[in-house]
Amino acid sequence: MAMPELTPAQRAEARRKAAAVRKERSELMTALKTGDLNLASLLERDDAVVGRIRIRRLIESLPGIGSVRAERLLAKLDISETRRIQGLGPNQRARLLALSPHQA
Repeated sequence: MAMPELTPAQRAEARRKAAAVRKERSELMTALKTGDLNLASLLERDDAVVGRIRIRRLIESLPGIGSVRAERLLAKLDISETRRIQGLGPNQRARLLALSPHQA
């Protein structure tokens, strides 16, 4: 299936929308890292901005968790690194929330 041909104005609009979504995701991850937002609140949101965040990035945004610890936690939780929030099942969400009771 070929990509549709976009006019320059349509391309510019798509770039603007993509940049706005990336900025919002970045702000959410920063708020999570600083403690202004907790994990439970983030997981309750049901929108495309949150749903498309990769789980590894989410875990690495928790205070005190870096790359190595995130990898270990994902293995322990039996969640793929490439899974996105929208793709989590109810049991995976529960395990993720139990991971960090101070965040809930």
